[in-house]
Amino acid sequence: MTIPGKDFPADQAQAKAPGLAVPGDEEKEFDDLRLLLDTVHQRSGLDFREYAFSSLRRRVARAVRETGTENVSGLHLRLKSDGQALDYLIRQLTVHTTAMFRDPGFFRVLREQVVPVLKTYPFVRLWVAGCSTGEEVYSLSILLHEEGIAERCRIYATDLSENVLERARAGVFPLAAMQEYSRNYQLAGGRVPFSDYFTADTESVIFRRHLRDNVVFGTHNLVSDASFNEFHLILCRNVMIYFQRELQERVHALFHDSLVTFGFLGLGRSEAVRFTAYRDCYDTIDAKERVFRKIK
Repeated sequence: MTIPGKDFPADQAQAKAPGLAVPGDEEKEFDDLRLLLDTVHQRSGLDFREYAFSSLRRRVARAVRETGTENVSGLHLRLKSDGQALDYLIRQLTVHTTAMFRDPGFFRVLREQVVPVLKTYPFVRLWVAGCSTGEEVYSLSILLHEEGIAERCRIYATDLSENVLERARAGVFPLAAMQEYSRNYQLAGGRVPFSDYFTADTESVIFRRHLRDNVVFGTHNLVSDASFNEFHLILCRNVMIYFQRELQERVHALFHDSLVTFGFLGLGRSEAVRFTAYRDCYDTIDAKERVFRKIK
């Protein structure tokens, strides 16, 4: 089977107009999605059944369109015998939107309020959970180098998808994105021309090797895997927004268990500890940028 990629004509996809279910039949839509995700879990070991329904619905609808199947049931039937279709759907479910120095104010808070504390430790462990294709990992590595503590830091960059980790390890990103990333970097307090950190050709850039020297890339599933170390800083930004409430609570428990006392937690702007069982375990360092410090 050939999986259409980004070149798949949009008008062709729209002309087929496959839907997830008959309009208004939300119960059937939910049941079809549930059966599909059961099969994904059985065949891959990856469990998306506690992801937020709205996000799942949108991503599966895209997979239905781009695989040319009629609906979720058709995609489900194909997954049972077509490994490429399964891999394609998993990629659709796991790749999250990210960018270098996304939300520059967040990285300013790291630089000005978190890093000075990290400098007091002889060795620092940092975890970027759900790192996707690595943009945030390289952003953090650049910041640590500029603050002079990179050599005594170890960044653990994890994701459940080996495919996106391969891209993260490579450190290759589209040249077209560099204008935005450079602007973000300067707003985040960057100290040199952003282009000092990569070499470019006509379509892509590759980030310099030293930015990966203290990074360990590895698979870790926030849904099912346990804590694997103690950390002084955990970043998990714009990942839990895709989870249902119960799964969010379990992930917060995982992070609380994984942070040293007085360690820091960085979340996305739509995420917080305020409505979790751990709300009293953190001080707020910056409410807007969602930076917290574990106090108990």
